[in-house]
Amino acid sequence: MAAQAPAAPTVLAETPNRWERANKATLAMAGVTVALFLVFGIAADNFLSFANLSNLLTQVAITLIVAVAMTFVITTGQIDLSVGSTLAFVATLTAEMLKAGWDSSVVIVAGLLAGLLWGAVNGWFAAYQKIPPFIVTLATMSVIRGLAQLWTQGFSVPIDRRLFVARIGEAKFLGFSALAWIAVAVVVVAAVLLAKMRFGSYVNGIGSQEESVRRAGVNTDRIKMITLMLAGLAAGAAGLLTAARLGSGSANSGQGFELTVIAAVVLGGTNLFGGRGTMVGTVIGALITGLIANGLTLLGVSPFLTPIVTGGVLLAAIWINLRGRSLADVFTHLVRRP
Repeated sequence: MAAQAPAAPTVLAETPNRWERANKATLAMAGVTVALFLVFGIAADNFLSFANLSNLLTQVAITLIVAVAMTFVITTGQIDLSVGSTLAFVATLTAEMLKAGWDSSVVIVAGLLAGLLWGAVNGWFAAYQKIPPFIVTLATMSVIRGLAQLWTQGFSVPIDRRLFVARIGEAKFLGFSALAWIAVAVVVVAAVLLAKMRFGSYVNGIGSQEESVRRAGVNTDRIKMITLMLAGLAAGAAGLLTAARLGSGSANSGQGFELTVIAAVVLGGTNLFGGRGTMVGTVIGALITGLIANGLTLLGVSPFLTPIVTGGVLLAAIWINLRGRSLADVFTHLVRRP
């Protein structure tokens, strides 16, 4: 009887530790956030005052609401350049409807539905007609803002401060604005949706292995359309809140807003090419964009310098986003050296 060959030893896969599982780009941006707080806290006397921090959260809130929805869009490997125009359209719609005597509750619903509709238009062309989202939303960005400008002829439409919508922009609770609390609620809901729900798993899966997800029986086109609809809905909410905060609706609102939103998402560590999204990172990214603008303003720096600094930080963030794993490997190697 022939002797049996010895069985090959069983090799168990090593469970990655917490450092290996962590999103290195997000950790890097968290460090940048702390550094910015320290620098501006030392350089500007009133930066760390409660009044300024409350104002900072209010400034960040509208960006954060849309950035949360944009996280879903970018995680699926798409992009939406039309959110700034949708914001302007809904802000204008809000002001015009209130001026015409519509009840605030109807105006709020109409504004949200308008944002959702534009998101559905983007989603239908991108997901079902297979036109690249960059091209679709670049086109609708022009169409949507053009409609708002044609409607108002470029003039700002004032809102009566006594109306409910206007009072939302001035309301406060525990020292923080209603806008900040709304943003917190949106972040919590979105974080649960992305990390704990099946929809979030589909979103991450589509960004990394869309064909595998499709073969598993998931309607990937529908998921991609829903993410763009969420971005439109969030932009509609941002338009309502912008009109409420400013007390007017203007077709010129939100110029460059889409770049700020995308910057916040990418700064936080969400993969620009899809497959890896992080809500915590998006919050950090939105804070960074707000911190830079707020801190430089308090220091009396020219407002024209703000986009230069923000662009530089964004470029560095994209580099870290793309090189995060290799940088982490280098860091780990240095730490483990005897």
